[in-house]
Amino acid sequence: MEHVPPPAEELARLDRELAELDARRAQLLTRRAWLLAALRPPAPTAAPGWNPSAWGAPAAGRPGAPAQPWGYVPPKQPSAPRSAQNVLLTLGGLLLTVAAVAFTLVSWGSMGIGGRSAVLALVTVGALAAPAVLLRRGLTATAEALAALALVLTLLDAYAVHAVAAPDTDGLGFTAVAAAVLAALWTAYGLALGKLHLPLPAAVVLAQWPLLFGAWAAGAPALVVGWALLATAVLDGAIALWGKGTGARVTACVGGSVMAFSALMVGLTLSVTASGPLGALAPGALLLTAAVAALAGAWRAPRGFARAGGVVAGLAAVASVGGVPAAAVPEDWGVLAYLSAGLALTAVVRTRLPRNAVIGVLVASAAVVAGALAGALPGLAAVLLGPVTLLSDVWAGSPGGFRSALDPTLPWTGLAAAPVVLAVSAGLLGAAYRWWPSLARIAAPLIAREEPGPGRGPEGTPGTGTPEAGGAAAPGASGAPHGTGAPWYAGGRAGTSWYAGGAPAARRRPSGAALRGAAGAGAAVLGWGALLLAGAVLDVPYAVAVAGETVLVAGLLALAVRGTGSGREGSAAVPVTALVAALAGAVSAGLLSLAAEGASYAVFGALAALFAGAAVRVGAGVPRAMFAVAATVGCTVLTGFAGRSLGLAPHEAAPLMLLVPALTVLFGARLRRNPVALPVELTGALGALVAVGLAVPDAPFLALVLALCGVLAAGAAVRPERRPVAAYLAAALFVLATWVRLAASEVSFPEAYTLPVTVPALVVGFLRRRKDPEASSWTAYGPGLAATLLPSLAVAWTDPDWQRPLLLGVSALVITLLGARYRLQALLLLGGAVLALDGLHELAPYVVQVAGALPRWLPPALAGLLLLVVGATYEQRLRDARRLKDALGRMR
Repeated sequence: MEHVPPPAEELARLDRELAELDARRAQLLTRRAWLLAALRPPAPTAAPGWNPSAWGAPAAGRPGAPAQPWGYVPPKQPSAPRSAQNVLLTLGGLLLTVAAVAFTLVSWGSMGIGGRSAVLALVTVGALAAPAVLLRRGLTATAEALAALALVLTLLDAYAVHAVAAPDTDGLGFTAVAAAVLAALWTAYGLALGKLHLPLPAAVVLAQWPLLFGAWAAGAPALVVGWALLATAVLDGAIALWGKGTGARVTACVGGSVMAFSALMVGLTLSVTASGPLGALAPGALLLTAAVAALAGAWRAPRGFARAGGVVAGLAAVASVGGVPAAAVPEDWGVLAYLSAGLALTAVVRTRLPRNAVIGVLVASAAVVAGALAGALPGLAAVLLGPVTLLSDVWAGSPGGFRSALDPTLPWTGLAAAPVVLAVSAGLLGAAYRWWPSLARIAAPLIAREEPGPGRGPEGTPGTGTPEAGGAAAPGASGAPHGTGAPWYAGGRAGTSWYAGGAPAARRRPSGAALRGAAGAGAAVLGWGALLLAGAVLDVPYAVAVAGETVLVAGLLALAVRGTGSGREGSAAVPVTALVAALAGAVSAGLLSLAAEGASYAVFGALAALFAGAAVRVGAGVPRAMFAVAATVGCTVLTGFAGRSLGLAPHEAAPLMLLVPALTVLFGARLRRNPVALPVELTGALGALVAVGLAVPDAPFLALVLALCGVLAAGAAVRPERRPVAAYLAAALFVLATWVRLAASEVSFPEAYTLPVTVPALVVGFLRRRKDPEASSWTAYGPGLAATLLPSLAVAWTDPDWQRPLLLGVSALVITLLGARYRLQALLLLGGAVLALDGLHELAPYVVQVAGALPRWLPPALAGLLLLVVGATYEQRLRDARRLKDALGRMR
């Protein structure tokens, strides 16, 4: 009997079957659409302006193309027959070339002069004529192979002519003439057969050598060789701009770069090594001509090449113009001539040169200035870091001059121009910072100038597009105030989009405020460095050097305080840089003052006062904290000086070093939650740590210093915000001071001193736990137990008798059992740890004996077995560890 399901079950079954049918239908429709697209003939090659939407079906691989069914594997495309054909043709051409070379070099002497000439001429003519016939029949690859063979044959013809017709001719001269003739021949041949890709690049390669080999053959001087290289580079540039075919243009670009670089190196070498201004004129003319040629090429080149051409032109112009006066002054001062020429390049912003070329010239100017500044860095580093050597002999006596406190091996006479370079650069940056709006107006035409976009002509031609591509200028290019369309160079917020529409920029430029701040920061640093280096170069007296560095620190601090309080947007660069320079200058001045006692007190006292005054004057925030920390460090150093002046040993001066940490604790209590309080107190804590380090050699003084540090920590713990850390620190310091004092007194029974402390402490803890059951056992019993257990454990480890370890072990066992019974974490962990260490001490001799009796292979085997067992039961051990952690966490 057929089973009839209930109506609800039958309805659900029908719904499932209909859904499966719909899914299958959608899959079949997708497959059908893909097959239709595969059978459709391929679309024609897209031409400029072609609109794919005009066709009925979307292009393959574009959005909207029929989707392939899941799991479909497209059929494997057959390998292109062209690849195999090219391989065969290449191998054939190589074999014919090898045969031609072998015939010319090996079989040449077996034939007469007529036969040799006739055979080589006929083969060459045939190789040159065959590509034309093959191109008409559409055999392009074969024509390319025969053209390569023809190129080799023409080179062999030249060799044959020299070997037979003109054997006495100079090789370099004949090579120059042959290269020129072959370059012209292959240029004409390539233009005549425009479908061949090889002749024109080959002609460009051959065109690199005629002028160079001709100059060498004539025995021309290096300057003439430089002119030959430059002329060849100019020819390459013309081919790269207006040549036919991508291969020829790329080859010309590479060859022109090599030749231009060689010409510039020749000109620069001759200019630098010239004996006088007249001797530098001729290479200067070569360099200046190269600069003009590079600018001419940059006028028509794309953006990247135009900027590179501007850089080359700027550097060549600097070497040309600066080389003449540099040859007339001493070698050390020649850098000023090049620096002046590099700074003069900035006038290019007022010219009508293309925008990218101007940017390249400005980059060259910046590179020249950076190179000049890099030459002053060794002297500046010596001034800042040289006084480090005084740390090994503090207060040895004032040196005679500034250089005596620095590196004596540095050639200071060769750095005579370095302070001038720094001063000039600082002055220019300062002027830019002061008159930034005027500079922005001068640079406005450069920024607003259009560039050619894709498919456009030279810069400045009409067109549409983004300003980056040479289209319409963006709103705001008129120089309106920022926020209503002002350009980036006029100032405003950093990161503002510099092109039209207000859309997020793909490339963001720095704001005018940021650039102005960078100029001001650079002026401050360079000016400070110029004054420092000038003192070393002039070798001023030691007292003047110390006072001068301190005054410079005061000036930088004033600049930092003034800039921080100005509140102007984008002005943070100057005060931050001044603050960093002030800190570096303070370190250098402090090190320099270590040569004399009076100078040390004067400098560190002045620095502490200066930083303290800056902390008072500046607004709240990071600068105030840094100023306060620096002042605290200065006061700490002064207390160390006081101990040395009093003739105290380092451990005897340690308590005196705690004067500043005590003042920082009082200062923190005064400031409370002020952001400056914590950095100052931490700095004072570092001073206390230094005091502890000084007292380590003497145990009684170390105990005293630790106790005093505990008093300071207890004083800080009075404040609620410091109590969670300072309270535990104070307890630890007091206990540690007690242990050190007992050890220093050679006490053999520390329990006589610790038990009177432990018993009242445990009673107080018990009373607190009765009053507050939720109080932690560490707070109630931890300090009291540690006061006795830990010193006793330390003594037990060196006690040869058995009574103390036994009593300590029994006490630790009782404490551990009490902790487990009453679920007190402090008792359990402290007692267990002491019991384990005490037991280890007692078992150690027997373990050593057993380990010596065991075979050497057994301990590693046991360790490996243990690791295997732990690894096999890792999950169970992990769960046990978690349960133990939870159990300890539930204890008080």
